[in-house]
Amino acid sequence: MLLSMTGFGKATCEIKNQKLTVEIKSLNSKQFDLSSRIPNDYREKELEIRNILANKLIRGKVDISIYTEVSNADAAAAEINTDVVKAYYKQLNELADELGIQTGPELLSTIIRLPDAMKTGRDELDEADWALIIKAVEDAADQLVAFRKQEGVALAKDLSTRISNIQNYLAQVPQYERPRIDRIKERIKGDLEEFIKLENINRDRLEQEMIFYIEKLDINEEKVRLANHCKYFLDTMNEEAAGRQLGFIAQEIGREINTLGSKANDSEMQKLVVCMKDELEKIKEQSLNVL
Repeated sequence: MLLSMTGFGKATCEIKNQKLTVEIKSLNSKQFDLSSRIPNDYREKELEIRNILANKLIRGKVDISIYTEVSNADAAAAEINTDVVKAYYKQLNELADELGIQTGPELLSTIIRLPDAMKTGRDELDEADWALIIKAVEDAADQLVAFRKQEGVALAKDLSTRISNIQNYLAQVPQYERPRIDRIKERIKGDLEEFIKLENINRDRLEQEMIFYIEKLDINEEKVRLANHCKYFLDTMNEEAAGRQLGFIAQEIGREINTLGSKANDSEMQKLVVCMKDELEKIKEQSLNVL
């Protein structure tokens, strides 16, 4: 099944007097790129969280945020870190005197919000609590994967439609091939007759040169390869984590379309080539979002 790299997942758990919320979102990226915003109390476990997400999400620009909310007012009581507050107060007053700035009661309320001004005396995280946090991380990641699957269905439908459009345009090419060759032959003969007398033209040599020239404009190989690439693209969509491979196949499709355009020598065929290129550009854009 095709998966999108875009997704969002959320899960919560209760740990003693705290409600903990885990939110994970992902966007497209060539590698697994994790950005985390988690409380300092859980920083020692960040590597474990990274490994869990890397295994579940594989690829993408992933952001994880863990928020804590105290559910018991008594448990929220915190103690002022007196030494730290005094040091902040002294330094800020000295700086204010130096700059000629008046300080007031609001200075203390500002200091209280500075790092380490308050200490909570939180208990050490035990294994049972950590198991609950890991379960919340895994649940949020699973929700994100489910979101990716839902987005992947829409991606698969769009990509299939655009590959089908290219196949339909390719199927219209043969109707212009024979008239194109006839027009090229007539144009060459007309040019020769205009500038060289008919009796001076070596018919055998003319035939050889014309066959050589027309062979250079033959597009049968390009048509076969393009048809095979389109089929391969559709088959690859059924594989897991196929995003990179689909990108490579799209490049090969582009090469065959470009060669068709350079050999076309026909306005109607060129129109079909332009339509194919338009579909391919949309395929490339969508492939960037595929896991």
